[in-house]
Amino acid sequence: MATTVPDQAEVELAIGGMTCASCAARVEKKLNRMEGVTATVNYATEKAKVTYAGDVAVADLIATVEATGYTAREPRPEPAHEPGGGDGGPGADDGGPDELRPLRERLITAVVLSVPVIVLAMVPAWQFEYWQWLSLTLAAPVVTYAAWPFHRAAFTNARHGAATMDTLVSIGVSAAFLWSVWALFFGTAGTPGMTHPFELTIARSDGAANIYLEAAAGVTAFILAGRYFEARSKRRAGAALRALMELGAKDVTVLRDGREEQIPVGQLAVGDRFLVRPGEKIATDGTVTEGTSAVDASMLTGESVPVEVTVGDTVTGATVNAGGRLVVEATRVGADTQLARMAKLVEDAQNGKAAAQRLADRISAVFVPVVIALALGTLGFWLGNGAGPAAAFTAAVAVLIIACPCALGLATPTALMVGTGRGAQLGILIKGPEVLESTRAVDTVVLDKTGTVTTGRMTLLAVHTADGTDEKDVLRLAGALEHASEHPIARAVSAGAAERVGTLPAAEDFRNVPGLGVQGVVEGHAVLVGREKLLHEWSLELPEALARAKADAEAAGRTAITVAWDGEARAVLEVADAVKDTSAEAVARLRALGLTPILLTGDNEAVARTVAAEVGIDEVIAEVMPEDKVAVVQRLQDEGRSVAMVGDGVNDAAALARADLGLAMGTGTDVAIEAGDLTLVRGDLRVAADAIRLARRTLGTIKANLFWAFAYNVAALPLAAAGLLNPMIAGAAMAFSSVFVVGNSLRLRGFKPLS
Repeated sequence: MATTVPDQAEVELAIGGMTCASCAARVEKKLNRMEGVTATVNYATEKAKVTYAGDVAVADLIATVEATGYTAREPRPEPAHEPGGGDGGPGADDGGPDELRPLRERLITAVVLSVPVIVLAMVPAWQFEYWQWLSLTLAAPVVTYAAWPFHRAAFTNARHGAATMDTLVSIGVSAAFLWSVWALFFGTAGTPGMTHPFELTIARSDGAANIYLEAAAGVTAFILAGRYFEARSKRRAGAALRALMELGAKDVTVLRDGREEQIPVGQLAVGDRFLVRPGEKIATDGTVTEGTSAVDASMLTGESVPVEVTVGDTVTGATVNAGGRLVVEATRVGADTQLARMAKLVEDAQNGKAAAQRLADRISAVFVPVVIALALGTLGFWLGNGAGPAAAFTAAVAVLIIACPCALGLATPTALMVGTGRGAQLGILIKGPEVLESTRAVDTVVLDKTGTVTTGRMTLLAVHTADGTDEKDVLRLAGALEHASEHPIARAVSAGAAERVGTLPAAEDFRNVPGLGVQGVVEGHAVLVGREKLLHEWSLELPEALARAKADAEAAGRTAITVAWDGEARAVLEVADAVKDTSAEAVARLRALGLTPILLTGDNEAVARTVAAEVGIDEVIAEVMPEDKVAVVQRLQDEGRSVAMVGDGVNDAAALARADLGLAMGTGTDVAIEAGDLTLVRGDLRVAADAIRLARRTLGTIKANLFWAFAYNVAALPLAAAGLLNPMIAGAAMAFSSVFVVGNSLRLRGFKPLS
């Protein structure tokens, strides 16, 4: 909770009992009707972010949610040592399994008891003398205990004049079960030896000999299975925040009274001086008071070149000290650090990202009132035509029974299961069904540069030599000297040299010149490698050709390194974050899908323009901080674009969460992967196009499944209204629609990538 202005406060509530996106919309609407309250409710994370006036109490907010038919509570506080943390909400490590257990228990109950009920009803040869009573005994717990969430949600919806898939399921299951009970106790269905002959005859009856227990039990089991798999994927919603907070250092070495002391990072206070050794994470935001080093901040800023820092420079927590020993004075700790603020950005982006309403709910909102009206019309018609109460009620109830399609529960999970399975084979991980709707509408794809379009690591790209100098000599001598340095650029030079010339000789009398480069003796030659200023200190000048090569490299945003030995400037090396071989082809494929690519990076304009030109991107947005990346995505959305974001770093996490579709590179950070909707395991940008194609194909399959899930049942509605429905027709409609849905979903196994 954080006070925003003197008379306003903010709280985040954990909401329970929501079964679909329309539930979230209902809670949000009720909260926003309160005086001085502004709320957004996210179905995926099951959280409500509420800003309220000072005269409104949190208890009032909770009471309003509970009056709407749901539960609400304030999130449990995080331990003090995790700065910026918030409640993990659904799916947090401490509560996730417990929240799934009731649903899992209901599903197991439904499956175990429904299978024999369905088998007995559909196989006349197994219908022994009292089979119908065994079916009733087995089906009763399914339609009461296992189906209770549907009945409860239907009641809540009815109180607010709404109808969803839960309403349809509850009405259909209840109608089938209650009619079967009536037929068993008051009709002739309970007679010993009663059987359901395997025939699809169309003949009018009063329904007294018909039971529909297999429809009631089967529908419950199928739809519970779909809900369970959906709930499992939804538990991951809070994982991005937990992964983000894991990035920070856990312990820190502070300097007190001239001695070193190891303490948990949570105990660090503003003004404390702490030690950061080479390779260690910087514990918190601060100012360098001693030492010189290079800091790798690419995960936070997107800047591919390590930043040189010295006394007086600021550093950011969770970045890595890639060079020398530093002493830093803490200037921000806990929730004030940049890492904590980024966690807040990710959380805000997730809360602001409305979950797509399930297609089944949208269809049900229209279908349910139509079915109820048709059932009432059927009842009135037959009563008015003198058919008698039994025949009239038989026809009306038959309408309700046939309207509940069991395939509805299979439509989404089967397509998603096959689609995600095929995706996993191709290195594409799809988080859940709610992400698929975004893929069809997406028209703009924002690409992070570092680690997405480029390799994300410094690489030796070119060697320019002076007249009479052999390139292999340059690589051997410069590579040997740089091999003795820990600087990331030095490592790039030595790795590139070793790759091209093989084993490197040893360097002697090695010395690091802070901020300028390195010097030493290799194979008897006095060698200098570093900035041009280092050569000037030895009164060496670059020849005109090398000076021109250096200027061209810097104009393209690359790092130019000068090499000299034996009193003469010999070469200029170009080092940069290299573009991946597949990036240009990937951009072309994304364009072919109707997407407009935009390059978005924290790197400088020159580097960004060079990379964009190389891969065929026209629009570039450079030199942006993490919060600016979110703002860019938001601005594009405000322009009416549907935005996909592809990224791999911590600095991309909030933008991935904010975008309509987030695609995370699997070679990137856990934070980015958790914040994305789709994960590209191989880190090959070409797979992004395949991921969007597969997601669109899966969504199309789900829509086709939903159509057929309803179509078979809609086709049988006239038979039901005419009083011509028998149990085998009801069972056949259920079986055929289910088989079709499964078969249609299995077609996704044939999806082939372009690459």
